[in-house]
Amino acid sequence: MRYLMMSKGSDTPPDEKLFTEMAAFIEEMSAAGILLATGGLDPVGIRVASKGDEITITDGPFTEAKEAVAGFALVEVRSREELLELSRRFRRIVGDGESFIHQVF
Repeated sequence: MRYLMMSKGSDTPPDEKLFTEMAAFIEEMSAAGILLATGGLDPVGIRVASKGDEITITDGPFTEAKEAVAGFALVEVRSREELLELSRRFRRIVGDGESFIHQVF
């Protein structure tokens, strides 16, 4: 099962400990074949909307920076329980905040 894990930005700037712990976590997930892709996201973004034949393109930002999704990981796991354990480990590393998870079909 594949899942897209997304995390909101934080008010706390990352420190060396966070970088070290996250690098080890990413290396472990990559070696296990769980992590398919990861990255940070530009908080500005572009909105593309359609109504009938009309396509509208609008440059962001659309939300406050702390409300925007700041990063993502695409993972492939064997079970929902494995996914939730990865999510718990991630939140323990990065600290307070919110993550969102969607299954990819």
